[in-house]
Amino acid sequence: MEFMDQSLGQTARRLPGATRIFDAHQLDFCCNGNRTLRTAAAQAGADANAIAEELKALQARGLTDETPDWSAAPDADLVDYILQRYHAVHREQIPELIRLARRVEQVHGERETCPNGLADHLTEMAQELESHMRKEELVLFPLIVRGDGGMAAMPINVMRSEHEEHGEALQRLYELTNNITPPRDACTTWRALYTGLRAFRDDLMAHIHTENNILFERFAPAEIH
Repeated sequence: MEFMDQSLGQTARRLPGATRIFDAHQLDFCCNGNRTLRTAAAQAGADANAIAEELKALQARGLTDETPDWSAAPDADLVDYILQRYHAVHREQIPELIRLARRVEQVHGERETCPNGLADHLTEMAQELESHMRKEELVLFPLIVRGDGGMAAMPINVMRSEHEEHGEALQRLYELTNNITPPRDACTTWRALYTGLRAFRDDLMAHIHTENNILFERFAPAEIH
């Protein structure tokens, strides 16, 4: 994706996380989203080339981040992958999504299609997910890395149960956002929010899959119904 002569609005819609970079450099991608990066940066006195490099790095992480086959990987390597690829990424994703959701609700709250309540729902999801990840980081994963995975059946069952709750939270997210589908006349911020929501949803589902169906199966195989 070429960024220098692409409008800020296009980049915000197509590249999850780009809005965070634009905000950091005080570039208005919403009301003035029709400006190119080159023009917007010049008007703001910012370094367009440096911003473009940040966007390219963000894009590269997404383009090269295809989930490898971890079925035969050592336990410690798989745990490290989960921590870096999912735990760290979720902690970056959700605060930005909450910020965008609050902006959309504040500006468009009177519209029937506005996802009113989304910011509060995401805040609740963030709290539940943070609690979940901390349990894994402080209890379950250390057991596995130490080679004591045989003692992990009880915490694994708790994590699986909480994964089900995360799935229910995603269903509520779909209800609030018309299955993460913006209306035709949605503004750039609204579209950027939904692009980010889709990325978060995909990452969360891949996260749960990697744990439930690969890591956890090594120590506490799920009962087949």
